[in-house]
Amino acid sequence: MSTGLIIALIVIAAVVVIIAAAMTLRARGPRRGPNLKRRFGPEYDRAVARHDGDAKAAERELTERVHRHGDLRERSLEPAERERYEARWTAAQERFVDSPREAVAEADRLLAELAGARGFPDGGQYEEQLAALSVHHAHHVDGYRRVHRAAHLRAEDARDGGTGTEDMREAMVAARALFEELVRPGRHDGGRHEDRRHEDGHRRAGLNGGRKAANTRGGHLPWAVNRRQAKES
Repeated sequence: MSTGLIIALIVIAAVVVIIAAAMTLRARGPRRGPNLKRRFGPEYDRAVARHDGDAKAAERELTERVHRHGDLRERSLEPAERERYEARWTAAQERFVDSPREAVAEADRLLAELAGARGFPDGGQYEEQLAALSVHHAHHVDGYRRVHRAAHLRAEDARDGGTGTEDMREAMVAARALFEELVRPGRHDGGRHEDRRHEDGHRRAGLNGGRKAANTRGGHLPWAVNRRQAKES
């Protein structure tokens, strides 16, 4: 076989490889958006809005989040830890009736601590912690964002219409969904803890949104606030 023929075959093979790679990238490209949208849900829409409707820029940001935090393994909580967090959340909800701003601040601190205990970045790195949570709990992470924003808003800004009692109440309700996901036992923790939670459901009113919870001490947050008008702290 002549040298010219060998070179020609090498060039043809290289062209074929390049074309195949281009076709593969093209095939993968259109799927990235739908996959990210399915994974991030409302976070995808928020990212697009933050980038002024630029979906490609939003997808680059979300893809970077997945690269940074996608391999994070959530740590399990010991039963005693879980009970302490649940008791603190219930106490914060009950406190909301008289001191909504203090209750929101406690909910913000509690979520930061709980996320750190589960293996997410430390609460002192709020933005990084939020980004990591959005990768693994995308459909509920906005509750943390809302309660954090309410907790750090100055009282004078709130009086000017920034965050009133109703806004703080809604933030607490939204944040509870993330709290429940983070405090819930994982499948590898075994079923006994889940059974125990069902047995203690009446006692842990703050973690149950059903009618039975509303009839227990404190009830869930909307019930507690409606029962007695909350005062601004």
